[in-house]
Formats: sequence, structure tokens, C-alpha cells
Amino acid sequence: MLANITAYIDDFLRTTEIEDYPNALNGLQLQNSGKITKIGAAVDASEAAIQSAIADSVDLLLVHHGLFWVGLKSIVGATRRKLARAISGDIAIYSAHLPLDIHPEIGNNVLVARALGFSKLEPFLFHNGVLCGTVASVELSRADLLQRLESLFGRTPWVCAAGPEIISRIGIVTGGAGNYVEQVASENIDTYLSGEGPHHTFTLAQELGINLIYAGHYATETFGVRALAERVAKEFSLPWCFIDLPSGL
Repeated sequence: MLANITAYIDDFLRTTEIEDYPNALNGLQLQNSGKITKIGAAVDASEAAIQSAIADSVDLLLVHHGLFWVGLKSIVGATRRKLARAISGDIAIYSAHLPLDIHPEIGNNVLVARALGFSKLEPFLFHNGVLCGTVASVELSRADLLQRLESLFGRTPWVCAAGPEIISRIGIVTGGAGNYVEQVASENIDTYLSGEGPHHTFTLAQELGINLIYAGHYATETFGVRALAERVAKEFSLPWCFIDLPSGL
């Protein structure tokens, strides 16, 4: 069943067609014996996520940040321990990064926008030839947006309120996309929502005159993996669960 499921996800997300960061390694990262009885979803392929998956009888773990996110390194210490636990637990791990962020149906960007009540959506922001963000045409106050964000994520977002009080175009790129602030502003976006970004983006947003909002890297990227797991589980008549391990970042 593993081969059928991974082929389905590859096709649905266009995994092999979308250029991504070198260490993303989208697709099946760890094979198991082939038997799949339960699907799990997690943002990170961490040791804690793998342990939780084993405890919950998951044998296919879908993640956003895969096993090799930090790059090539020796299989020793914590890395060896994590891989050993996954292999001994007979867990397959499938990672989908940018293909999941940008998907028009279950992507992180689109789902965050819809959860905030936005419907007039378009892709924007080219990265390596791919439109990696979502822009929403809206008419609401900054205070209203911040209230919606706090309700959605259960936390007060970090804000640089350097743009207009009444928002008309909000760009959304989930995760750690703060470095795109200048490019975003050049596309007539008055408010930019991401997960996190570097310190210098505060003064940059002030100088560019846009609202910059960071709602949390982890918090903004739980949407896609949950939606993917739900879709795959329905397609193959399997149970699924979400393994929630927030980083606070």
C-alpha cells in the first residue's frame, strides 16, 4: 500500500515538478515494510514526532520539514537514535515542503487565508520560478485582522504596524519567509503575514511602509499536513491523527 499512497501524493502535490530548497528532499524519505494501517501528520520529522507516531500505531508519517532539513551529517548521536527508532518502529516518512505550502487546495497559504475568512485569493511572489505565496484582496481594519489572527492561532502575533490601518491587499507566505519583505512590498502589498523573520525586517517594514505580521513558524504550517493526511486517509480508507508538537516559534 505504501507505493500506492506515495504515488498518489506525488501526483496530487506535483512533488517532483516543484523546485525546492536542496535539503527539503520532497517525497518518500524513509521506506517501511510497505504495510500502512494508520497515517500520522506532523510539522517536523523530529524524534518526539516519531516517538508519538509509534505510540499511536502510525506507520506512515507525513511531515512538512523532513529528516534531512539541517543538511548532510554523520549518522551519529541524536540523528542515529532518531533514524533507528523510525526504522525499528517500521514507520515510513514522507516529506512535502514547498509543494504543500503552495498547493491551491490544501496548501498552508491558501488554508490560512480561508481560515481568516478571505475568499478573493490569487498566487503571488515568485521564488525559483514558482509562485510561492497567496495574496488576498480585502477591506478590513488592521485591528480586525489582528483579532482574527489571535483567535485562529491562540496567540498574539508579532506586529510592525507601519502600513495602513485599513488593509486592502494582504500577502501570505507561511513559515520562515520574512526575508521576502522587500519583494512583497514591490508587489503593492500593504500587509504581509508570515510565520517568522529576521530582526532587520522590522526596520525594513517601517521604511517600506507596510504592515508586517509574524504569527509563528510552527503555527502557520500545521494546516497543510493536516489537510493532506485527511485527504490521503479518506482516499485509502485509513484512520489518521495529527501529532501536535508546537515549538513556540
